Amino acid sequence: MLTAYHNAAKHKSSMRNVKKFAENADENLKQIQNALIEKTFTTSRYTEKRIYEPKERVIYVLPFAPDRIVQHALMNALIPIWDNFFIYDSYACRSGKGIHAGSVRTMEFVRRNKYVLKCDIRKFYPSIDQEILLSIIKRKIKCPDTLWLIEDIVHSFPGGKNVPIGNYTSQWFGNLYMNEADRYIKQELKIKDYIRYCDDFCLFHDDKRFLNECRDKINVFIGEKLKLTFSKCDIFPVSRGVDFLGYRHFDNYILVRKSTAKRVKKRLAALPKLYGKGKISGEQYRSSVASTYGWLKRANTYNLRVKIQLDELKKKVEELP
Repeated sequence: MLTAYHNAAKHKSSMRNVKKFAENADENLKQIQNALIEKTFTTSRYTEKRIYEPKERVIYVLPFAPDRIVQHALMNALIPIWDNFFIYDSYACRSGKGIHAGSVRTMEFVRRNKYVLKCDIRKFYPSIDQEILLSIIKRKIKCPDTLWLIEDIVHSFPGGKNVPIGNYTSQWFGNLYMNEADRYIKQELKIKDYIRYCDDFCLFHDDKRFLNECRDKINVFIGEKLKLTFSKCDIFPVSRGVDFLGYRHFDNYILVRKSTAKRVKKRLAALPKLYGKGKISGEQYRSSVASTYGWLKRANTYNLRVKIQLDELKKKVEELP
């Protein structure tokens, strides 16, 4: 519970509800632990928040305590079990994976194949069927107490569909759900060069006709087994550039997509005002600039970095208190 608390509070220590919890953390954690043991815990009511970057989405927010802490505690137990169950080339929210490792792997596939089948799922998280998800979970998790908590979280959103964006558990539930498609593509379709990040995935091959057949079979599989549908599903030569994970991958160089460059400029321009008003700390300011620098350094972005004076900004924020 203590580890879960620290993980849930990471980068949120300045928030009022986190500060209040910290004043009597040991006793508060004991109360949460007892609620789990006695099964009096139930997921709190969601608060809706609408965001517009990179596109309009509804985020569902739960209180820091007990919900965020409980979800971290649950996933501390489940992640080691589930992580071993995933295919190697699943890159979302896994230790040692992530966007940059996925980009490196994508370049490998681009260089040794002529064509790519690139797909994503329509309204993925809102479309996840809760009973199908639970049936997948129950194959690996047999502990009744753990299943009680999982079912409470899964059924906390009414209507039988949706694992809400904003829940810490949702990214892992989504990963487990799409792992069904991963295994079908790798084991049944025998695709060697395949990669997925959340609900975006790419299949690479030299035979365009074969990829067309794969598209039709995957469409049937996700429809019948997972009750999902494609949003986009295109086959094209890799020489056109594979737009994936925020980058456009060519055989000998990488570009940042234009929409990403625009968001970077907008975000960096807003940071000084946020810091000046005390809405972000010096640590958060430095972290945001450093992550942007690391993102852009991995692509052919010298002119963009010069234009937004990123190197100068990086030196400046390193001197902040």
